[in-house]
Amino acid sequence: MGSIIAFYGFIISIGIYIINFLKRKIPIATSGEFNHKTYIYKKIGKRQLKFDIWYPNSKRKKLYPLVFFAHGGGWVSGFRNQPNNISWCKFLASKGFAVASIDYRFGYKNSMEDILTDYTDALNYVKKYSDKLKFDKNKIILMGLSAGAHLTMCYAAYNTAHDNHDKMEGILGVCSYYCPSDLNDLFLDETKSLFAKFGVTKTMKGTPKTEKEMYDRYSPIHLITEKMVPTLIVHGKEDVVVPISSSERLFKKLLEKKVPCKFLVHKTGGHTFEFVLKDLQTIQILQNTIKFMKGLVKNGH
Repeated sequence: MGSIIAFYGFIISIGIYIINFLKRKIPIATSGEFNHKTYIYKKIGKRQLKFDIWYPNSKRKKLYPLVFFAHGGGWVSGFRNQPNNISWCKFLASKGFAVASIDYRFGYKNSMEDILTDYTDALNYVKKYSDKLKFDKNKIILMGLSAGAHLTMCYAAYNTAHDNHDKMEGILGVCSYYCPSDLNDLFLDETKSLFAKFGVTKTMKGTPKTEKEMYDRYSPIHLITEKMVPTLIVHGKEDVVVPISSSERLFKKLLEKKVPCKFLVHKTGGHTFEFVLKDLQTIQILQNTIKFMKGLVKNGH
């Protein structure tokens, strides 16, 4: 009986955390209205997988550069149109980017390969209909938060390493916020989050002890080559969900391979710090993220 009560207590605590998290927003306010439209990029049985595309509040005639955005949630939760994700979309739109924010299947009943297939199919869809969606298919930046950053890094690292030029066509770079670059890191001592362990175990159908080969296969740090596109890494030093060591080793690997990269660290930030903190350091990291993206668009690499 005690174990059952503890289990339900764990589920309730996760639910409360998720509800509170959904209401958070990044600290830089955006003024004005931002138009967005919803599209279905894929149907699986009766389920429709969708994405929202947000647009800058401007009347420019040229096509917009695009940020292709994947939400977090431990591969088992989260949605494209949560308030916290919408705050990112509006912020990016206020800086002149169109933003495609996607949904994907969860790891309860699906594999990591299924989720990555959704990511790929969504990206293929938006690229195919770029004219209709009013963005420049030659100016795409991939961005993800946490589990979404993992999907983003997997896609870019795998396809650059394997010379899949058609998959990387038009992609200028990657923006990765608190990414688990090595899935094994979610079982390190400094990872205090039971939710992180729960999410990755459900998605990988086991732990590193039982599914070691799978954990290594889907850890993007092992796929980094000198062909990788320019990468921005962002992480909070006090992150206990995804340890900063995961990003530190990723940054080191990128430097070893001479990949253009930048690493922004919030000295007191935890996981998803940009939704929690409103200090100057957080604002500077957000501003430097935009600077990195605009540099990619301006230079074309």
